[in-house]
Amino acid sequence: MLGVEQEDLKTGSRVTTMQLSQTLETGGKRAARVELAQRGKDIATLDLATRRADVRATAIQAFFDALTAQERVKVAEESLRIAGSGVDAAVRRVTAGKVSPTEETRARVAASTARIELRQAQAESSAALRALAATMGVPDGAVRQLDGSADMLPPAPSAPEIMARLPDAPAVRRALLEVQRAEAGYVLARATGVPDVTVGVGARRAQDLGRTQAVFSVSVPLPFFDRNQGAQLEALRRRDAAQAAAQAEELRLRSEVLQMADLLEARRDEVQALRREVLPGAQSAYEAARTGFELGKFSFMEALDAQRTWLQVRAQYFAAVAQVHRMAAEIDRQLGTTTDRP
Repeated sequence: MLGVEQEDLKTGSRVTTMQLSQTLETGGKRAARVELAQRGKDIATLDLATRRADVRATAIQAFFDALTAQERVKVAEESLRIAGSGVDAAVRRVTAGKVSPTEETRARVAASTARIELRQAQAESSAALRALAATMGVPDGAVRQLDGSADMLPPAPSAPEIMARLPDAPAVRRALLEVQRAEAGYVLARATGVPDVTVGVGARRAQDLGRTQAVFSVSVPLPFFDRNQGAQLEALRRRDAAQAAAQAEELRLRSEVLQMADLLEARRDEVQALRREVLPGAQSAYEAARTGFELGKFSFMEALDAQRTWLQVRAQYFAAVAQVHRMAAEIDRQLGTTTDRP
């Protein structure tokens, strides 16, 4: 700090003093400020990494949502084809006089319903592709067809694996960095209570004496009433709150991720059961009912019920597959993994 002081305004008795002073921080204030700023920088860096993991998980979800929607369109197209073949079979039997014309009407209603479902599936697929394009940052319509297999299910992490990865989870790391920042704030508040020393050097020109004199100064505040106790107590409570929040965040995240892993494993079992047992059985029952209807052994309602059951099972299968991929992406988001999975 540069200071200029002048005594008296008369030229003959004027005394002018110029002094350069510097405050010397004590108590580790500068190191505490640097530490506090570094913790803020670390939190900002972690926030960026968290955002990247969030975008990655969102992209994975959008991709598999679009992929399963694409598979649903294929199912709806096959449903319409099957319904069309049912109409043809009903028309032939009505023409032959083997069944009532009501059977043909029912078959046409089923075909119309399948056509509506196909349009809905196509609209859902278009919406999913549009969402994927938005996530990728490409123009609308740039993504038209996806190449992949929704049947390739991601593995469910085990409890020991989750516990091992939990300390690296973005939410846990950020909570711990908040504790470190609060600790740095407390150290700074405590250091601020230590008074600083200000030293100065300068020159004084006395006109009546006709000469210049050297000036030296040293000043130290006397904090009898204000030793920054209030700020220290506040910073201490902030540190305690940050520690409690970090513990609560770790417990919350561990509970949520373990629950999601259990649900993911249950969904995987559901998909595998549908794939191994339910889907083949429903398809076999439908094919037998359709053949029996064409041969006159079953009514059209029996064939239609078997068809609906098979299509409902296939819709349930793809819904479970989509849920598996969503849960896996959400676990990746929570644990902050950066490794790619098939």
